[in-house]
Amino acid sequence: MRPSPAPMPSKPKIAIVSREEEGLSLQDFLANRLHVTKRAAKAMLDARLVWVNRKLVWIARHALRPGDKVAFVVRTGTGARQDKSAERRPHIRVLWQDDAYLAVDKPAGVLTQGRDSAEELLRVQEGNPGIAAVHRLDRETSGVLLFAKTAEALEAAIAMFKTHRVLKHYAAIVAGEVERQMSTLTETLDGERAVTHLKRLRATPDASFLSLRIETGRTHQIRRHLAGIRHPVVGDRQYGVKKSDDPRVLSVTRQMLHAQELELPHPLLLGQHIRAHAPLPADFRAALKLFGLGKR
Repeated sequence: MRPSPAPMPSKPKIAIVSREEEGLSLQDFLANRLHVTKRAAKAMLDARLVWVNRKLVWIARHALRPGDKVAFVVRTGTGARQDKSAERRPHIRVLWQDDAYLAVDKPAGVLTQGRDSAEELLRVQEGNPGIAAVHRLDRETSGVLLFAKTAEALEAAIAMFKTHRVLKHYAAIVAGEVERQMSTLTETLDGERAVTHLKRLRATPDASFLSLRIETGRTHQIRRHLAGIRHPVVGDRQYGVKKSDDPRVLSVTRQMLHAQELELPHPLLLGQHIRAHAPLPADFRAALKLFGLGKR
């Protein structure tokens, strides 16, 4: 199981490739230097946690040359030595619930559905094998996630989400200074309408702290929209910065995107609403401080 990110280090670890290591694959180099299995080294590459000469590299067979600088972040549980506490199943915090639904605060690093997912953990935690996710968050995105307790509740909630009467608010840290205080992004994604409303909360020349509201729920919508205006989410290894001279960028171990609030009419109870709020997690607050975006 992939654990939640540990508190971010002030800077990544750096290793210099020696002459004796010339021609080694990046995977073998990491395995040898960190004394971990090749599988663990590959997991680091897949998680986009390795940079060569300040360029993000995830190809296991990438051949190294003497003098190459390999920067990497080791997450708890990825090395040869693992603290037994890291093997424990994380507790999923329930933010709100009634007889039909529960809204939880999903940790970063946990899938919504599948093996060792938030859905599986909740089924055990709540003693209800019928619990099912109504929508999804990316593995690396933290925050509010809604689950149904029965098949009837699930069907009604999915229908509600299709009406676009669901309010979803996110917090994000993005690269660069966003100039406009408020704007709306409407770039079509995968041939479908996609709308993201953006509000700048704080900004420096290097990074910005944003509040976002989405009207639609396209795949990776926020991440793709922000990358499209050249302000990708910090820590996003797929759509984000692939090369950086800023050591702070290398120290961020996951994408700084957090689902902060969810509100919708109750799918089964006329006149009632579901509202849930998830506070910013510790690693997100640490990133704000790292980029000088903390409260003034």
